[in-house]
Amino acid sequence: MSAPARSLQTLTGRFDPTAFEPQGGRARVRLALAGGESWDAVLQGGTARLEPAKGKADATLTADARGWRAIAEDVGSGMEVYRSGRLTVRRNLHLGVGFLAATSGQTGPGRLRFQIVKTRRARLSTLEAGSGPPVIAIPGLGGTKGSFLPTVAELGGRFRVIAVDLPGFGDSDKPLGASYDARFFARAIVDLLDALELERVHLIGNSLGGRVALEVGLRDPDRVNRLVLLCPSLAWRRDRPLVPLLRLTRPELGLVSLAPRALIEAIVRRVIPGADGGWTAAGVDEFLRAYLTPAGRAAFFAAARHIYLEEPHGKDGFWTRLHALEADSLFVWGKRDRLVPIAFARHVEEALPQARHLELDCGHVPQVERPGETHKVVGAFLNRPVAKARAGAGTRRQR
Repeated sequence: MSAPARSLQTLTGRFDPTAFEPQGGRARVRLALAGGESWDAVLQGGTARLEPAKGKADATLTADARGWRAIAEDVGSGMEVYRSGRLTVRRNLHLGVGFLAATSGQTGPGRLRFQIVKTRRARLSTLEAGSGPPVIAIPGLGGTKGSFLPTVAELGGRFRVIAVDLPGFGDSDKPLGASYDARFFARAIVDLLDALELERVHLIGNSLGGRVALEVGLRDPDRVNRLVLLCPSLAWRRDRPLVPLLRLTRPELGLVSLAPRALIEAIVRRVIPGADGGWTAAGVDEFLRAYLTPAGRAAFFAAARHIYLEEPHGKDGFWTRLHALEADSLFVWGKRDRLVPIAFARHVEEALPQARHLELDCGHVPQVERPGETHKVVGAFLNRPVAKARAGAGTRRQR
């Protein structure tokens, strides 16, 4: 076998454990040249060394020679290589992107980096980049912080973007017996703000993450500047025939229930129309890393159960409470979203006539499916002067 490519030697040689360190202190990251040889970067004791590929890798990164050179020269180019599909990350997106963050050669405060943040109740896994006003990005049910890589890349030049794995998912703690409802997750986000010593932040949430962002805005309005809700999970307004059964069903059944990978891939493709193979595969990998653990399955079932059971009306009903939301809000809807129909926009308009709306030709994950359009509007919304953003009444829709 020949010597590893110079680009791989460059990356491994500048490994910085302050940007990322694998859980357990050791990992094997396979660096593969498309159609060619593979080498393993062995991360251990705060260092990285290259050796010929052998055995089973914890994560695999594959790119062509030109892609690896671009990644070695500039981490920003590396993100473009990833988004274009010329770089694939399999088995463990957290580890693969963490390796890229730790080998970027950047040392400034705005560099891409991963952290385990110890909060009051749990350890939460985050990735962040950029500097400026802080933005917390919250993924959806079963999703991870990796789903906000496009957001970190697009907004990191103007904001400090911190994507977090909710407790129960990704690389965060997964406490057994936790409620995993909107209130539980909202407390976790406020705990994160306290641990990071952030007084007020913008919140961006996708799906369940959008529901969590709304809950923080309702319960702790003094901690929120603006809200961006990307296809947010909202309480069902129509009849829910399974309510009596689900109220009797314990989420702990998730400790033993499994789902085959083929089924998960089919669900992801249904949720994200036209999802490319690379992103779909990486997203499924991330979901399964947690779901294949008993605690991860219990968390998933508990959270899904609460989404379905949430009361829409009445004194403590979601739609009753939504009228009290004070934060400036932008709702982004997918015209082809099969989980949160765009018809929900009309009900939001009735509850929050001052909110802004954006409709995109996409499914359930706008920041991945339409990153350019999504982040252009989101960045402009978060940058608006406060007085101007709150001036005038009425709903404003963009299509």
